[in-house]
Amino acid sequence: MIYTFHPAAESEYLETIAYFEFKQPGLGVSFFAEFEKLLDSVCESPERYKLELGSTVRVALMTRFPYSVHYRTVSGAVQVLAVAHQRRRPNYWLGRL
Repeated sequence: MIYTFHPAAESEYLETIAYFEFKQPGLGVSFFAEFEKLLDSVCESPERYKLELGSTVRVALMTRFPYSVHYRTVSGAVQVLAVAHQRRRPNYWLGRL
């Protein structure tokens, strides 16, 4: 299975990589690598992760960074709806459904 981004999710993903890379060279690359590893796992078995808010949206947590990936499956692909900090603005991304 492949993954795609909601346009707003792709923007926040790229902004997060840039932020971490600015804070410490190489940290953005580490964020990217962990995200890719997590999405490989999600694409391999999307039903494995917890349903959120009783909907069709699931959430996968990153381990090194305090971020979560909110996604759903659409037409045989994983659609990333948000790459969200776990302690800031909960559920801000719900308008993307």
